[in-house]
Amino acid sequence: MSRTALPFQTQDISAFARSLRAQLSQCEQPPSHVELLNMLAQSAGHRNFQSWRAQIAARDLLDNPPAEPAPVDYVLLKQLMRYFDANGRLTRWPGKFSHREPCLWVLWSKLPPRQALSEDGINRILQANHLFRDHALLRRMMCDAGMVARTANGREYRRVERRPPAEAAALIHQLGARPNRG
Repeated sequence: MSRTALPFQTQDISAFARSLRAQLSQCEQPPSHVELLNMLAQSAGHRNFQSWRAQIAARDLLDNPPAEPAPVDYVLLKQLMRYFDANGRLTRWPGKFSHREPCLWVLWSKLPPRQALSEDGINRILQANHLFRDHALLRRMMCDAGMVARTANGREYRRVERRPPAEAAALIHQLGARPNRG
């Protein structure tokens, strides 16, 4: 994990100190590093450290947007299009490792955002969007790639909201622009 300086400020240092003192007084033993980070963030008015860090990252991204989108390799895009039929369904599992992830992103785009899915629910979506009948492989690969998160017992799956890489985004766009022949 990279260590970047995170600016920390509070509107009222007196209120900050009172809040921190109250949280520390409830501890039976010295807080762990993470607990102390959460106490500091909460004393400054944030939900927790992760929430505060996400706010900083989002503000930095808005203040300093990426200069230019990443270039798309159109030769690779043309090769990737061959894995899909006219209806945008994955016809076969790519043999090349470098072709697998962009194809998984297409399936990721078919999952509903911010919605919990049962194992049966995600299986139905994957089965409807590929033709080689191995939804378990696809589900496992999406979890391994960090595109889908699942609970420890495997009962609930959620799409992880991330920006697809340039080629994957272009592939999703191209497949969406195809006329549906189904």
